[in-house]
Amino acid sequence: MSRTVVSKRSSWPRWARRGLMENIATALIAVGFLMLFQPFALSLYSYSFVTMLAGTATFIIVSKFPE
Repeated sequence: MSRTVVSKRSSWPRWARRGLMENIATALIAVGFLMLFQPFALSLYSYSFVTMLAGTATFIIVSKFPE
């Protein structure tokens, strides 16, 4: 007895799928973390929270995307 698996084709573009976008959001969180703990520029420190917040919000939204 043979089973055939039908793959459902997503209408989402390849760049908007979960894998790539989750990696970008994770990188954005990491950049915000590095900006928070660097001792050189006050402007980077000032925008670190906003950067981490944007990365976290992006990750939450992207986690609902199809694979």
